[in-house]
Amino acid sequence: MIRSWPLLFILVPLVELYFIIVVGDMIGALWTVLLVLMTAVIGVNLLRLQGMSTLSRAQHNMAQGQVPAMEMMEGVALAVAGILLITPGFITDSIGFLLLLPVTRRAIIRSLMKQATVYSSMHGGHSGFQSGNYYEHHTSERGPESSTKRGDRVGHTIDGDFKRED
Repeated sequence: MIRSWPLLFILVPLVELYFIIVVGDMIGALWTVLLVLMTAVIGVNLLRLQGMSTLSRAQHNMAQGQVPAMEMMEGVALAVAGILLITPGFITDSIGFLLLLPVTRRAIIRSLMKQATVYSSMHGGHSGFQSGNYYEHHTSERGPESSTKRGDRVGHTIDGDFKRED
């Protein structure tokens, strides 16, 4: 995934440029520029409203003693939406507008959260995200005899104290 980022930074602007040229050919250059500017202005205003709504829900949850986890993830999604809406183009604007809609934004966040599994202790302290089920991944690598030994430890927390000595 990381290796595809440079390709993404090359392909997205080229695809956007292609669609801007196609739309400009159909409706004219001036209308295309106005449309791109209009989507950016509308998007930023909607972003401001959605951001305030998310902040309000987060403050309400914190006042009730709850962790505003979904609201924090929505804040990240709204930041991504803002970047996409400011970027000139129709495809990035479409994705940005999808992230502005609370229903699609929350559905995308839930989908990503289901796919992401945090793992560290089994990989020598390496932290990261991995798609799929943690238990299935680790038992399939070690064979059936290991899966029964590790199966009863999955999901349990071990309490302990930590003291740093420098």
